[in-house]
Amino acid sequence: MSSLEAGPDTAAAPARPHAHERGNVLRLAVAQALAGANAVVIYATGAIVGNTLAPDPALATLPISIFVVGMALCTLPAGAIARRHGRRAAFMAGTGCGVLVGLLSALGVVLGSFWLFCAAMIFGGAYAAVVLSFRFAAADCAPPERRPRAMSAVMAGGVFAGVIGPQLVIHTMTLWPPHLFAATYLAQAAVAAVSALVLVGVQLPMSSAAEVAGGRPLGAIARQPCFITAVICGLVSYLLMNFLMTAAPLAMRLCGLPQETANLGLQWHVIAMYAPSFFTGRLITRFGAPRMATAGLALIAAASAVGLAGMDVAHFWVSLILLGVGWNFGFLGASALVLECHRPEEKTRVQSLNDFIVFGTMAVGSFASGGLLTAYGWNTVLWVSFLPLAVALAALAATAVLRPARQVG
Repeated sequence: MSSLEAGPDTAAAPARPHAHERGNVLRLAVAQALAGANAVVIYATGAIVGNTLAPDPALATLPISIFVVGMALCTLPAGAIARRHGRRAAFMAGTGCGVLVGLLSALGVVLGSFWLFCAAMIFGGAYAAVVLSFRFAAADCAPPERRPRAMSAVMAGGVFAGVIGPQLVIHTMTLWPPHLFAATYLAQAAVAAVSALVLVGVQLPMSSAAEVAGGRPLGAIARQPCFITAVICGLVSYLLMNFLMTAAPLAMRLCGLPQETANLGLQWHVIAMYAPSFFTGRLITRFGAPRMATAGLALIAAASAVGLAGMDVAHFWVSLILLGVGWNFGFLGASALVLECHRPEEKTRVQSLNDFIVFGTMAVGSFASGGLLTAYGWNTVLWVSFLPLAVALAALAATAVLRPARQVG
């Protein structure tokens, strides 16, 4: 019997535990691109369809909100599936949800059912929750010295998601008249099915008996300074990225800038989020996860400072690009730091707890930014961002003093 996804009590062969590293990382990167394209479709079309179908215009963005909340709520169940049945089982469950979100969304559009369309977004969130684990699965594929590079390579798939998603919308949105985007959602389901085929070939060790048992209590793990700092840095990086990115297009509109300007700014922002992943892993290996997280937070602070300096096109675009690069360094640095906080048998529980906290808080940030912008203006949104940045930098400084270079409980 193979030790790869073979059974709950089997372990990876000691002779070549990372024999499939390159193929696994490549498959995970491709799956990241395809799954990221699905998320782009939802963000690009969800509010438009919501505005068309909703009984009240105020509910237009509810589908996207449900998607974000579903992503946070399904993170822990996805981790439980991975722990008990292996990561590949979680991948298949996630891509199955990806197919369902496309099929149910198309049906909701055809039937004109707003609530069915909203229900479909729950499955979209579940798919996104599983995709969050791809970076940690990549770390499982590699020896310790190459884990940051493996995570970074998978995240680089997001660059291609930024191309695939918009093109999918552009070329399919009017294929089923008069049902705008119905064909897009069917294509989205097909993309998720292709992702499942790619992920079938991923060969990872099944969870050991020790991992199924779970190791130490989560409370004991969560009290480690290393873990607290990793969560704070990941949370602040993702929260502020989403917080500022959500508000920026509306801020540009309120400043009288054309919609095309906002679209191009967001395009460069997405590229800046993922393009550095081609070398971020090497930087983490060379300089360490805490220093990269610090650099990411500093770049996010610079993004806010540039935004405060003016409200013309250049200021918005430079701010969004710095925000994207800062998120990449901060989030990947924090993710690498999480790997130092758990024993092997605790990985899925600790990683899913980290993501649950990070993305649950991100949902709050996405809801708050629009109201803060309309009530107090863009400069207030930017000034508010400095408070969580200060907390994260203080946590990094304190942890550097309180813990050794590497802590695994």
